[in-house]
Amino acid sequence: MRRYGLRLLVAGAAMACLAGSAQSATPDITQAVSADCRWDYHNYCSDYGIGSPLLNYCFRKNGAKLSKACVSALIAAGDVSKSYVQARKKAGH
Repeated sequence: MRRYGLRLLVAGAAMACLAGSAQSATPDITQAVSADCRWDYHNYCSDYGIGSPLLNYCFRKNGAKLSKACVSALIAAGDVSKSYVQARKKAGH
């Protein structure tokens, strides 16, 4: 009986660790980004899951096409810097 209790304790601890790591992997998306980038996401990058590294790549690749509201929300959220956006504009991207 004691052995069963130890196994149950170990299994519970493992599940708690997995749940904690799954929560930390959830992307932190602000309400402004969610609202202001919805159209941009659906039109340019909906093939990629929210929080996917490929979604980030897609948004950067399509940066010149993104709405001003989306770019502003991404800057405010800290997902991209204003200097990066300005440098891309200056380079014609």
